[in-house]
Amino acid sequence: MVSQLSAPHFHDEDAAFAYVEARVWSEGPVCPHCGGVERISKMQGKSTRKGLYKCYQCRKPFTVRMGTIFESSHVPLHIWLQAMFLVAGSKKGISSNQLHRILGVTLKTAWFMSHRIREAMRSGGLAPMGGDGGIVEIDETYIGRKKGKEVARGTHHKMPVLALVNRETGESRAFVVDKADSANILPIVWENVASETFIMTDESSIYRAKIAKDFLGHDVVNHKRGEYAYGNVHTNTVEGYFSIFKRGMRGVYQWCAEKHLHRYVAEFDFRYTNREANGCNDADRADRLLSGIVGKRLTYQTTCARA
Repeated sequence: MVSQLSAPHFHDEDAAFAYVEARVWSEGPVCPHCGGVERISKMQGKSTRKGLYKCYQCRKPFTVRMGTIFESSHVPLHIWLQAMFLVAGSKKGISSNQLHRILGVTLKTAWFMSHRIREAMRSGGLAPMGGDGGIVEIDETYIGRKKGKEVARGTHHKMPVLALVNRETGESRAFVVDKADSANILPIVWENVASETFIMTDESSIYRAKIAKDFLGHDVVNHKRGEYAYGNVHTNTVEGYFSIFKRGMRGVYQWCAEKHLHRYVAEFDFRYTNREANGCNDADRADRLLSGIVGKRLTYQTTCARA
């Protein structure tokens, strides 16, 4: 990872702009004001901002930062790329304190940058998982503590997270749910898993609602009886996902507010789906992260707003 951080776009602002432009504007500059692609020219001069263009259709200036997670940020673009590479390449995450020390930005800035990067990792509108007789494993876990809830026995005070993992492709999708019950979980399963799929779960009563009729089949392992696998029936893959997620949340981040949990879930989803086992190295992962920066601007006020 250290040797890869020696690339020019991590240290030179002009190289950083060229690097981002090549990935966001693969077919040339696009005006974020009017959507125009013609009559656009780069403005140059000692007093001109880095990467500044002007659209002569709407006569407005712009840079590749506009309309992305970088908009209105005073942090240099090459520092942003370093931060994205570090977050994308850290298997169990990297704390804001660590980013603050490495990048030389304030702790407040590092925290906000981390949340913007997590927002870029979020994906939506994806096609259903599985299909063609594939296998999707489903499981739930609990993390942290809900706002206003006192610590008690059981899981009522914790935040439930649902995860779906495609055993063939290694893709994961995790969701923060209000309550781990059939009413909250089954609609997510129906929406995100193709009907031509075998699903595998543990013995949880959540899945007793005869969901097998909606898929090719539903196999169950009963952990309470000490059963963890028989043949190819198991939930070991999704439990492996949760082991990484929990080690990161407890060991690196240590605490997470309920209103931010969905972004942390997106972070672990992104890294798990785009991992080495799926043919994606650190540099590839950082490049894929750049494809999610457009249209996901956050402001500090909205990020810190009370849920």
